Amino acid sequence: MRNKNSYLWPTIIAMALSLGIFVGGKLHFNDSPEKLFTTNSKKDKLNRLIDYIDYEYVDEINTDSIVDVTVNNILEKLDPHSVYIPKKEMDRVSENMKGDFVGIGVNFYMYRDTISVIRTIENGPSFLKGLQPGDRILMADNDTLYGENIPNDVVIQKLKGEKGSPVKLKVFRKDDQKTFTVNVKRDVVPIKSVEAYYMLTKDMGYIKVNRFAESTYKEFKAALRKLEAQGAKKLTLDLRDNPGGYLGIAEQMADEFLGDGKLILFTKNKKGKIDKVFATKKGSFEDKPVYVLINERSASASEIIAGSLQDNDLGTIIGRRSFGKGLVQREMDLGDGSAVRLTVSRYYTPTGRSIQKSYDKGNKDYYQKFMERYHSGELISVDSIKVADSLKFKTPKGKVVYGGGGIIPDVFVPIGSNESEAVESMESLGFLSYFVFEHLDGNRAQYKGYTKEEFISNFRVDDILFEIFVDYCLERSIKMDFYAFEDKLKLYIKATLAEQLFDPNSYAKIKSAGDDMLKKVLELDSPAIRQQEAEKIEARN
Repeated sequence: MRNKNSYLWPTIIAMALSLGIFVGGKLHFNDSPEKLFTTNSKKDKLNRLIDYIDYEYVDEINTDSIVDVTVNNILEKLDPHSVYIPKKEMDRVSENMKGDFVGIGVNFYMYRDTISVIRTIENGPSFLKGLQPGDRILMADNDTLYGENIPNDVVIQKLKGEKGSPVKLKVFRKDDQKTFTVNVKRDVVPIKSVEAYYMLTKDMGYIKVNRFAESTYKEFKAALRKLEAQGAKKLTLDLRDNPGGYLGIAEQMADEFLGDGKLILFTKNKKGKIDKVFATKKGSFEDKPVYVLINERSASASEIIAGSLQDNDLGTIIGRRSFGKGLVQREMDLGDGSAVRLTVSRYYTPTGRSIQKSYDKGNKDYYQKFMERYHSGELISVDSIKVADSLKFKTPKGKVVYGGGGIIPDVFVPIGSNESEAVESMESLGFLSYFVFEHLDGNRAQYKGYTKEEFISNFRVDDILFEIFVDYCLERSIKMDFYAFEDKLKLYIKATLAEQLFDPNSYAKIKSAGDDMLKKVLELDSPAIRQQEAEKIEARN
């Protein structure tokens, strides 16, 4: 199950997202564990200090917390992406990157101190037992799950368990005003990284990938096969806001587009050892038109995909300059259930570009420079992106590409106005989702007559619902010119309704009508426009 937080509102959106950026590597150390971990004076000094505090210090001290602080302080001196994962966070991090967990299979809110089902996972344990959106889960076996001040992690742990283990749920169904019990067997529940896929046009598929987890390539391949069966001969791959993940998964996905023998990337470690990764002949979408969407929060593995295609003169990269993370981490166990993700190499795109931003002045400056993009004008105009001539590279066909601080797209799409981005924030940070949940909670019956197709084609958010939304915002001290963005807000409300009533694909299909980058894809896909854009790119180079 995943709990969507209720009242989320943007503070420093980009910072929050950028702090989550990491990449997994498949590299191996050459030294043996014995050689790496032999005793030396530096380690002895730290060990002795901790022992002195444990045994001699006048007050009782939690030395575990001191060690955590020490580890974090050490890593902060290295680079922004070497990070410590405490023991208490390892399960959550591991599940996210594995792509599944064992549970009962519901999305829920803690709504007015009670677990309220947003949607059951299709074919998951709760779905198969007939749980419905709007149901309240009151108890799991003999444990009460409602009431004030019940920690969220405690609730989740009560619903998780071993695969196949039973749990008796006490459920209140608001629509019928009835309470009942149901026995559910916990099972593996996927955490989807391919969050949407559908046909954008009669011959172009669309796939949205939100991270690169262990399961991502299989999910991507399954989606691609389905789209090809529906006639897809072109693809739009949406990597916006994708912070990265496993290096090997990005390599597999790039291989789907690149012909046999094409260089995908190479890595270099501290000893200067270079490892090159080449495409194979197994890709099913080689040399077909591909549009890759990126923005300022697309990082690491997302940049590997974009960079490998751009440097091999394949596809069109659309959007805004990506984050700029060219470091590879390896996760290493610290022996007590915690782990460290340590940077072990840099990666380079096929032309030899490193797209890693400088972190010479420390982590604070590193993320501040990222925030400065919002004030420098580069998100509004491609001409505001400043890159040194020394960072220019050329592709085999002579196209100029740039290193140092992200992938600059072939076709630039500016960010919206501040108010337009505020609308995006309402949607991306969950405010709209919570409004829609509350609306459905009191009005679910009026939507029961719609099939998914009918809803997508025919449903319109009327002025009454829009005014209810405006009042909802004003009551929460959110002020903006709602009527200037009425069409966009109505579209997003409809999309969010579709997500909670049906599935994420319905949400993505509806939202695409107001998506400037997808509009640019459709514009570029016109043969005449394609030729004009190619001439523009050639002229710039």
